[in-house]
Amino acid sequence: MKTLSIDVRRAEPEDAAAIAETHRLSWEQAYAGHKPLWQMLDRRDEDWWRRAARGSATLLVVEVAGVVAGYTTLGLNRARGLPYDGEIYELYLRPEYQGIGLGTVLFKEGRRLLKSLGCNGVVAWCLEDSDVASRFFRSHGGKDIAEGMEDFADKQLRKIGFAWR
Repeated sequence: MKTLSIDVRRAEPEDAAAIAETHRLSWEQAYAGHKPLWQMLDRRDEDWWRRAARGSATLLVVEVAGVVAGYTTLGLNRARGLPYDGEIYELYLRPEYQGIGLGTVLFKEGRRLLKSLGCNGVVAWCLEDSDVASRFFRSHGGKDIAEGMEDFADKQLRKIGFAWR
């Protein structure tokens, strides 16, 4: 009988290629109807992720049997007007690993880590028309507390902020 291992850990610079591929595949699926958003993919190449793994934001990966299946980035809340200290900046999974609970594993670990660092409350943003992300955050108890705009390739898209205490 084989045991399948699932591990969440801090990303290392050596994970950059796997994270870049995960980012590309998940964006191509999530934003299939928004091709202008894909311009961001060119900026998020392997070198960008190698620097991110060494940067100030925390970058976690979830591995399944040694394969990077997804990642999340987190740190201090960037929306100073909101009364929450922490923020989940991104959470993406490779398409073939979606829907089996790995997003929940990453999300809970990110929240746990932010709390352990003294953050009182967490906020996460998603594009308004991203039904998958909105459902995910709502299903995990997120309250819709803010709206904003995000610039992508000279196009402004509405975003929703979800929060947890």
